[in-house]
Amino acid sequence: MNAVSRRPMPLSNRFLIAVLVISVAGTLWSASASAQDTCDSVGCIDIVAIDGLVDEIQATNIMDTLRAANRAGNVDSLVFQIDSEGVVVSDARLIEIARAVRASAVPVSFWIGPSGAVAHGGAAELVTSAPQSGISPGSTYGKVGKRRLPKSEFGDPYTGDAVSALDSAVEAEDAVELGLVDRVAPIVREHVLNVDGVEIETTDVDGEERPSAVQLVRFHKLPLGTSLMHTVASPSVAYLLLTIALGLLLFEFYTAGIGVAGVVGAGSLVLASYGVAALPFNTWALVLMLLSTVAFAVDIQSAVPRVWTGIGLGAFTAGSLLLFTEFRPTWIALLVGVIGMSITMFSGMPAMVRARFGTPTIGRDWMVGEMGEAVSDVDPDGHVRIRGALWRARTNRATPISAGESIRVIEIDGPLVEVEPEVGGAKDYREMRNRGSSTAESEPQE
Repeated sequence: MNAVSRRPMPLSNRFLIAVLVISVAGTLWSASASAQDTCDSVGCIDIVAIDGLVDEIQATNIMDTLRAANRAGNVDSLVFQIDSEGVVVSDARLIEIARAVRASAVPVSFWIGPSGAVAHGGAAELVTSAPQSGISPGSTYGKVGKRRLPKSEFGDPYTGDAVSALDSAVEAEDAVELGLVDRVAPIVREHVLNVDGVEIETTDVDGEERPSAVQLVRFHKLPLGTSLMHTVASPSVAYLLLTIALGLLLFEFYTAGIGVAGVVGAGSLVLASYGVAALPFNTWALVLMLLSTVAFAVDIQSAVPRVWTGIGLGAFTAGSLLLFTEFRPTWIALLVGVIGMSITMFSGMPAMVRARFGTPTIGRDWMVGEMGEAVSDVDPDGHVRIRGALWRARTNRATPISAGESIRVIEIDGPLVEVEPEVGGAKDYREMRNRGSSTAESEPQE
């Protein structure tokens, strides 16, 4: 076989590509250098977004940001914009972060925003541990629950009326009145103008004088890859990935070779494993979900959902509801998972096995003698319904069956079920065929 020849890229094209790469790199370097020069001349204010549960990824991001800001020498203020239901890192790790916030030479503050954001659980304690804090209207603070930061080192802000924040969420204005947050700031810009280390200047905007920061304001988010892993560690995403993995891998078990379903299922399982491991979960509930696939598999082999499918669905539902101990998936995610698994195991998987992988007769002997109903005319081929499941059927030409008539299964032949009318089946034909088969088997081989 001749190798396919490839024409070399023209020299002019190579030159253009090289120029383009150098230009892009130069532009990025120039922008970085320009920002660095600006920070060196006027200073910078870094705003870092903290979204979702404070897991190890976010904890590392906070610590790295604090170290970088203190090393740079040109960062005048550091603002963490937070929207978090709580923390999933250890108490020791949270204490380490709170200590780093307090020990920072660069002024650090937290702003709970934008409107509708929350700072609950350990995230609320982290906000209060900072020297300065703000909250946007419509956001809430509280639901602290168990205290993680030691009172001896960080004090006890939850005294008097502020004790309500331990068990419930406190609105923005109430959080300020109780002394849990310093001020209400509708937008992060207004919060920035009120924190330490920020120099204010007045500028004319459409004839109106407005205050603004002298320093360059820079916004930071997690890199794309890191952000993806952080998203995977959220309860709803981790649960849905686990559900998808179990369904696809069970599907792949009944196919020949490794296909797209197997690859996607394996990838989903890896991501789900990371997400579940990053969250507090019940081991027994996870085992229950895994065992549910064994129950599903028992009935999938016979291609008809029976008692084991019900047992499997019950185990899967219980495991879904109790998988995570503290931060649970949303009800929408739970409904999607449970209903999706129900439809798949009661309808999708049995239909797939019957249509594509139903040639083995193992596990379907129970069908012989079962009664059912013809869905379409069976003359000699058609479709019948047996125990609620559709099957391709065949009957003797001497005994055609009309749609709606009762049928009886007399034999399994690969993906087909051989049937006869409930009354008036051509038994003589079957007996003659069986005698013919027995005679053929008894003839000596030459």
